[in-house]
Amino acid sequence: MTSVSPDSRRIWRAARAPLVIAVIVLIGAVVVLLTSAGEQRGSLDPESAAPGGSRALARLLEREGVRIVPARTYAEAEAALQGDATLLVTGPGLVEPSRLTALRSRATDAVLVGPDDPVLDILAPGVVVSGEVDPAAREPGCTVAGAVAAGNAVLGGFTYEAHGRARGCYDGTLLQLPGDHGTTTILGGGAPMTNDRLDEAGDAALTMRLLGRHATLVWYVPTPGDTGAGNAARSFTDLIPRPWLFGAVQLGVAAVLFALSRARRLGPVVSERLPVVVRAAETTEGRARLYRRAGAAGHAAATLRQAAIDRVRPLLGLGAGAEPAAVVAAVAARTGRPAAAVGELLYGPAPADDAGLVRLADELDRIEREIS
Repeated sequence: MTSVSPDSRRIWRAARAPLVIAVIVLIGAVVVLLTSAGEQRGSLDPESAAPGGSRALARLLEREGVRIVPARTYAEAEAALQGDATLLVTGPGLVEPSRLTALRSRATDAVLVGPDDPVLDILAPGVVVSGEVDPAAREPGCTVAGAVAAGNAVLGGFTYEAHGRARGCYDGTLLQLPGDHGTTTILGGGAPMTNDRLDEAGDAALTMRLLGRHATLVWYVPTPGDTGAGNAARSFTDLIPRPWLFGAVQLGVAAVLFALSRARRLGPVVSERLPVVVRAAETTEGRARLYRRAGAAGHAAATLRQAAIDRVRPLLGLGAGAEPAAVVAAVAARTGRPAAAVGELLYGPAPADDAGLVRLADELDRIEREIS
């Protein structure tokens, strides 16, 4: 009876496709993460001279006497917010809302670029994202002092809707919420702050009025790997954004469920009583017919040779692990046949047709009789 337990080769064949897919997904995720981190570092960065950077705006603000404190981590932004200061967050969605609320409470005024609904629910209840538009020159359409003084400006990105004291400008791409200790300004996108658009329309006037109200501007550029742990030692999992950890857990659960669905419950081989008794001759003839129908003369020849070798080895005093050379030498010594002829008979190429197979079977029978 043959065991049906899968060997290492069968396990590898079944598992290699899911493993390859998992590796491809992992590599793609790492590439996307690194790419997005690099883009975020250059976008609206006060030290970047790229088209999407904001070094030109930073230089203009410094000429007007504003001290700019770049912050790459939450800890740096928290430490820099001392006294009257404006807080600029270029990527609010990369900061936990609770930590963003703590930063906002330390700043006099705040400017948030492109916040989404989860951030708005915490910092600006009642404000929701209503849509998204491309950057274009827009009229203020409001009574906000900075917007009225700047006039038309190129704005785009998210558009917002709000009720109550919030004032919307530029078709909803700018929203200002007055508070007890200062104002919170929401920009749908960072187009008016970039190097390539700062000289268009009233972008420079608008952004300088929004960011230059106080002598200190904390320019916070969050990154996906910033967890707000400061300079303390952080583990590898702390450096991974929480959405990625959640996705990894989901992938792990899916992999376990897939393995369980594909696995077999293996146990010891159980022998069963056959309902009928089949004669050995019938089994042999049936297998021979299958070989003939499939044209498997080579497989049939290998079976005949192996059976003959297994029968003559004990007669020659050889063990089951005897090498072909030892078997050929022993058969040649017992029968007096040339070693080359014996090797050709026992280990030679497969016959080309059924007639060759019959001749091989006859020769194997003859050599067994000679040995015994």
